[in-house]
Amino acid sequence: MYPDIQQIEVDGLRIMYRQAGSGAPLVLLHGGMEDSRVWRRQFEGLSADFMVLAWDAPGCGQSSDIPETWRLAQFADALAAWLGALRVQRPHILGFSWGSAVALEFYRRYPGIPASLVLASAYAGWAGSLPAEEVTARLSGVLAAASTPRAESSELLAGVFSAAATPELLAEMRIITAGNDGSAHPGGLRAAAFSMAEADLREVLPQIHLPTLLIYGDLDERAPLTIAEAMHRQIPGSVLSVIHGAGHMANVEAPAAFNREIRQFLRGFNYRFLSART
Repeated sequence: MYPDIQQIEVDGLRIMYRQAGSGAPLVLLHGGMEDSRVWRRQFEGLSADFMVLAWDAPGCGQSSDIPETWRLAQFADALAAWLGALRVQRPHILGFSWGSAVALEFYRRYPGIPASLVLASAYAGWAGSLPAEEVTARLSGVLAAASTPRAESSELLAGVFSAAATPELLAEMRIITAGNDGSAHPGGLRAAAFSMAEADLREVLPQIHLPTLLIYGDLDERAPLTIAEAMHRQIPGSVLSVIHGAGHMANVEAPAAFNREIRQFLRGFNYRFLSART
């Protein structure tokens, strides 16, 4: 089970979020087609070690609608305002897929806030990681899906899981992405898609001077290991972890391995930080 959803008003937006545990704050940023429910396995596996927080990004889940003109800058500013309203200081930021681009833009705009970055199935934006023709194809697919009832769209889960994903797991994700419970936001989905298609964050990568963990599934078709290796080369001192037998959503498909990599990385970070202070 994941924790009950909570609500806070920030700059005129209703931001819904979940929180559990205590200790160093770990903030989870979901992908563009999901909401905080996708992190159930991380709440279960990591809240004994960290204060885990996950938002429904504006335009996603139960949070307020947004104009489809929003781009990464607006999402990053909303993230900063939300963390400020909750008085969360020096959080570890974990971004998945589209959430990784939000995390990178957040670092560019607010480099003094994060303590570390964990980038899962990450891109330097689609424009920064994919050929132009692939960016065009992905954008067209998501925009078409945004104009179709989510329950009828197969585009949102295309290539997301490996062949080993169980029917139960696929059914769970279809519930989260279907939006039949009021969580469908066509404008928010379009904003997320346009923000990824337009974003080229490669110039940010060599400027990252924080402990950074990259996590990818070796069966990821959406963000393959060629992207992982390019990100790893460009981020100074980054750590690359490859989870075997997992697709794009390794946090859902291989949660034990995913959580273990995060726990080990952040425990090592905390040890280095405390040692430097003593």
